[in-house]
Amino acid sequence: MAEVFTAFLTGTFNENARIPMLSGDNYAEWKEKVLFTLGCSDLDLALRVDELHIPTESSTPAAKANYEWWEGSNRLSLMLIKAHISQSTRGSIPERDKVKTYMKAIDKQFVSCDKALASTLMKTLSSMTFDRNRTVHEHIMKMRDIVAKLKSVEVDMSEPFLVHFILN
Repeated sequence: MAEVFTAFLTGTFNENARIPMLSGDNYAEWKEKVLFTLGCSDLDLALRVDELHIPTESSTPAAKANYEWWEGSNRLSLMLIKAHISQSTRGSIPERDKVKTYMKAIDKQFVSCDKALASTLMKTLSSMTFDRNRTVHEHIMKMRDIVAKLKSVEVDMSEPFLVHFILN
């Protein structure tokens, strides 16, 4: 388990799975890559399963092994996640000792950021005008880029809606 974690941190894993540092405008991509990385490395147990009961002396060896696996998954998942959050962003997220509750705290923190970003992007898109400083193609591509960013924060823009904005 530790070898896989080291491979992710050092970047020796597939380049497509590289996790970006979390900032305000890349939360959706960051979360997707974190979950993908944890799943591929089989470290996502603590995210999928509630905390197991702490084994006692009378617990079976299988129960003890399962708890150790869960505990390792929780610890390494927290380490991986925190390693990919900038210090300034990490300060605004309440500290948690369980990865599942930590991810919920991060979700809660960035839901409002996503709404604000979506609002800003919509305002930018609706106020864009062709000013002849660039080609029509560049102007349309800029608008499509904004629409792609809106989709990343789960605001779906239909193709006819985009065509309407472009024509206006």
